[in-house]
Amino acid sequence: MDHHTRQHPQTEEERRPGSHDYERLHGPVAHPEREAHEQREPRRRGEHMEHEQKERLAAHAAHGRHGEGHAGHHAQMVANYRRRFWVSLVLTVPVILLSPMIQSVLGLREALRFPGDGYVLFGFSTVIFFYGGWPFLKGLLEELGKREPGMMTLIALAISVAYVYSSAVVFGLTGAIFFWELATLIDVMLLGHWIEMRSVMGASRALESLVQLMPAEAHRVTAAGGTEDVPVSDLHPGDRVVVKPGEKVPIDGRIVEGRTSVNQAMLTGESQPVEKGEGDEVIGGSVNGEAAFTIEVQKTGDETYLAQVIEMVRKAQESRSRTQDIANRAAVGLTIIALTIGGGTLAFWLIFGQSFQFALERMVTVMVITCPHALGLAVPLVVAVSTALSASHGLLIRDRSAFERARDVNAIMFDKTGTLTQGRFGVTDVLVLGDRAENELLELAASLESQSEHPIAQGIVDGARARGVPFGPPKDFRAIPGKGAQATVDGHNVKVVSPGYLKEHDLSVDNDRVRQVAGQGKTVVYVLVEDRIEGAIALADLIRPESREALQRLKEMGIQTMMITGDAEPVARWVARELDLDDYFAEVLPDQKAAKVQEVQARGLVVAMTGDGVNDAPALTQADVGIAIGAGTDVAIESADIVLVRSDPRDATRIMELARATYRKMVQNLLWATGYNVVAIPLAAGVLYRFGILLSPAVGAALMALSTVVVALNAKFLRVRGAPAGEAIHGP
Repeated sequence: MDHHTRQHPQTEEERRPGSHDYERLHGPVAHPEREAHEQREPRRRGEHMEHEQKERLAAHAAHGRHGEGHAGHHAQMVANYRRRFWVSLVLTVPVILLSPMIQSVLGLREALRFPGDGYVLFGFSTVIFFYGGWPFLKGLLEELGKREPGMMTLIALAISVAYVYSSAVVFGLTGAIFFWELATLIDVMLLGHWIEMRSVMGASRALESLVQLMPAEAHRVTAAGGTEDVPVSDLHPGDRVVVKPGEKVPIDGRIVEGRTSVNQAMLTGESQPVEKGEGDEVIGGSVNGEAAFTIEVQKTGDETYLAQVIEMVRKAQESRSRTQDIANRAAVGLTIIALTIGGGTLAFWLIFGQSFQFALERMVTVMVITCPHALGLAVPLVVAVSTALSASHGLLIRDRSAFERARDVNAIMFDKTGTLTQGRFGVTDVLVLGDRAENELLELAASLESQSEHPIAQGIVDGARARGVPFGPPKDFRAIPGKGAQATVDGHNVKVVSPGYLKEHDLSVDNDRVRQVAGQGKTVVYVLVEDRIEGAIALADLIRPESREALQRLKEMGIQTMMITGDAEPVARWVARELDLDDYFAEVLPDQKAAKVQEVQARGLVVAMTGDGVNDAPALTQADVGIAIGAGTDVAIESADIVLVRSDPRDATRIMELARATYRKMVQNLLWATGYNVVAIPLAAGVLYRFGILLSPAVGAALMALSTVVVALNAKFLRVRGAPAGEAIHGP
């Protein structure tokens, strides 16, 4: 029996590291992750999906298929845009070579002319217009039917004007042929929509590689004790599966036998293998290391970690972006400008005596140039790049609108335990009260406590190891129920006991440093050698080393940092001082966390909430941006807008940086995509014609091409500093 025997029933908060009541903490402490799992297990079982649906989604994850229904529909759309793009691109080559304007620019007019070439040009262009342009013509009808003109209306207007006018020129009207403009415009717009649909599918390289992680079969343990190879889709919760060295874990589960190291780099970004033993959870798709182990299946189908990642990124890309709305409004504006200035240009030149052909060519040039190729790529390219960056670095965006709101966040609230802290006890202070040095005290205590698995005992042992203090096994170990333990270490009678033991035996300590650490809410235990008090060891929930860096960077960004916790006031105050927080809320019950978020929002602040547990879910929902840190708690994930795979608070900072950088790129691209119209449209209309300056379609095309190239390159250079291992997160 463990020497740390429970005296009183424990509340949820008393189980958490940080309480200074040693007697109660020395009761058996359950594993928080296991308890959270047990709390959410009944909710998970069968609430959202029937068995057949689970099997289908399991097969989807196992084999990398897109599945049926919604995902299948998007897969068809991606294939449709891809096919139309490549066909149109191939047909564009002869269109460009046969266009008189391009021939003149290249000096090949005589070499490429032949009888009937205009009709051949018309034929290729007609195929491109109706086949490649069909999605936009169809979109025009849909937008007009809804009375919501947007990007499709602008594109369809431009290609229709170019096609009708150029066809009329081929069949006798005097003027310029714009078939090459029509073809390249359709090509670029198809490419933009193809990229956009791929991002809707979550089909970035990172996600494609995730899907491929899952093996097709698993070694299921039979009733007779042997194994049988079965499809992953045949596994059910409660089944036991053997994972051999070097194999991929086929499905999410908990280890029931064996110990090994698991490589989770592709799933969580952790570069180092993670030690796993009995009771630990493993994620489907991670790679087993040196030893075989057996897991009990916990999640199947859409409940698996990998399926959740794929689904949440898909939903994120489907959710409407406010900046996409800006692009759509820009398209509406350009449509109005094209019609207004185009019609005005035609009327102007006719009124002032120019020929109809001249006036018509000016009008068509204006309307064609007004639709910038780059506008169709401005937002989709940035969305695709930011999605790939975030997913490949463990920053999973469930709601793009919330992700864009993150750029406006000026206050971020962190849950304490497991977020800013490690969620486990560790040694913070070793206090000398006798003749022995700090390391000697720690050696004696660690030797004694090495026989216990209690969190405080483990904290002392881990503290000794972290400081490089060697210790051996004790002799004659026995528990002092509810008060500590004693044993013989190096021939000395050593006890590690609680303040309650001292009081019971009329022993006292008058030391300012002891009072100080106790006042910080730390747990204090005493080391007795031959019944003399030689020292004290203070333990607390260890602050993550990454927390200080994360909070410092947030402050540099002008974001206030706050903490919300159910722990006692002294504990919260100590952590707040250590991390230099702007504010903190202590002794907050789970159902009060959302109210605290509201309280901060009432100050006029845009609030992000970062937490990792079931208790954080209401606060995550209440916040302007909810961030679940660590992907272990389903309820937190479902309540959050953004999920950080690693339990690293620096990733919360990276999200803010990436949100701001993404928005900057989108705005820059929209400016580039529309900005050249400020120059091109007036020149195309002939504002400077009296000075001999008239923008030819060829020059307009050059400006358009330059704008498109700039937009594409600008999106590719999306970056955010502070990636893991000190590298910047940046685009391909």
